[in-house]
Amino acid sequence: MTVIKQQDFIQSIADAFQFISYYHPKDFIQALTKAWEKEENPAAKDAMTQILVNSRMCAEGRRPICQDTGIAVVFLKVGMNVQWDAELSIQDMVNEGVRQAYAHPDNKLRASILRDPAGKRQNTKDNTPAVVHMEIVQGDKVEVICAAKGGGSENKSKLVMLNPSDSIVDWVLKTVPTMGAGWCPPGILGIGIGGTPEKAALMAKESLMGHIDIHELQDKAKSGAELTTVEALRLELFEKVNALGIGAQGLGGLTTVLDVKIFDYPTHAASKPVAMIPNCAATRHVEFELDGSGPAVLEAPSLEDWPDITYDPQNGKRVNLDNITKEEVASWKIGDVLLLNGKILTGRDAAHKRLVDMINKGEELPVDFTNRVIYYVGPVDPVGDEVVGPAGPTTATRMDKFTRTMLEKTGLLGMIGKSERGPVACEAIADNQAVYLMAVGGSAYLVSKAIKSSKVLAFEELGMEAIYEFEVKDMPVTVAVDPTGKSVHAIAPKQWQAKIGILPVDA
Repeated sequence: MTVIKQQDFIQSIADAFQFISYYHPKDFIQALTKAWEKEENPAAKDAMTQILVNSRMCAEGRRPICQDTGIAVVFLKVGMNVQWDAELSIQDMVNEGVRQAYAHPDNKLRASILRDPAGKRQNTKDNTPAVVHMEIVQGDKVEVICAAKGGGSENKSKLVMLNPSDSIVDWVLKTVPTMGAGWCPPGILGIGIGGTPEKAALMAKESLMGHIDIHELQDKAKSGAELTTVEALRLELFEKVNALGIGAQGLGGLTTVLDVKIFDYPTHAASKPVAMIPNCAATRHVEFELDGSGPAVLEAPSLEDWPDITYDPQNGKRVNLDNITKEEVASWKIGDVLLLNGKILTGRDAAHKRLVDMINKGEELPVDFTNRVIYYVGPVDPVGDEVVGPAGPTTATRMDKFTRTMLEKTGLLGMIGKSERGPVACEAIADNQAVYLMAVGGSAYLVSKAIKSSKVLAFEELGMEAIYEFEVKDMPVTVAVDPTGKSVHAIAPKQWQAKIGILPVDA
């Protein structure tokens, strides 16, 4: 009988979450490199370049791939012949492993988990509790998968109860464009079909834990071998989702997904539950077995697994933010690459809500936003001699409802985030001749190297959601919404869908 010791299990969980914070899976790097090699849209290729360079930097420096170090998700298959030498429950052991991982002094990870989610939303400070899915199976080992899922991709999860005669392909092709780019493509779509609603969602999530193997399926199809229903559906969705032209970061291009994974399960005759959950460019998961011989040993990938490419920020137009004017901003066009220099402010959900509440009450703001640019970011705490930890952008659409008030009541001139802006924000930007700039989601460590100083100006008690002032040098961004309200995310995917020519442009 296998005996699993408490400390071995806790240590394995802690090591796994540290490991996946800075190592992409090898199959993801290989798939993204192939997509980068064939990409024809310069903007999308630039975004993928940043993601790949950032990934290698993180592997070398052992710092987080993304500032959103995720909600901890653990899948366990526990053999029926396993015995535990433990005082804590399995949930408590997982939580202790997560706690140790996220507080590691050499690579402290961002705590993003809030208790009382419908009320006070108070940070637990250590990223616990984890979400644990456990199954009792035959055998004498414990199979473990640890995954860190960022909020940007989790927020785009979809669930539908289709009629039995409804087309899954039609639903997916209709739904993916509504997800925008907040899930940071190129990534992976996980789909669960059948069972009950909660079973479909769990299958969609678990399917994302598999290796990227769509190329093997393509080879099988080319050989003339018979495909299962799920295999044929994966291939059809892979081709047609990429034909939507959404592309890397929603900038338009040839690759939106690197793979489509599907799990299915028998369901009721009256039902067809379908869940879809995306995995972002910060795909982070690892699997291992425990057999009682000690903690898991995780093999680090070789740096030779990454492509030998560099990111040269010299291709953009340098902008001095310390003396920026509306006239200069008015000359910027969507797709322009800018290199930001000078001082920027930061702020995201909690800070924006507090600021708007103060404005509505007629209270004086703690920061002067006149002719300033605000960056939607919640950085990782610095370690060693770092000025700031990984500091990539958060999803900008969450700030849309605050945008008009901020632009009209504070003198704010521009915003930086990831993904698209909605119609409400674009209208407010046009009405105020402001601008929205997009930084690449999934390049947090690379972005942090452009930040030369950092200090908290207000709301320090909000932690990573406080208002900081960063001084930046050659921080790369793309003009995503220009002062006329024109959006690259609304225009480019349709252009590339037409170029690819597989689907009607209005599909």
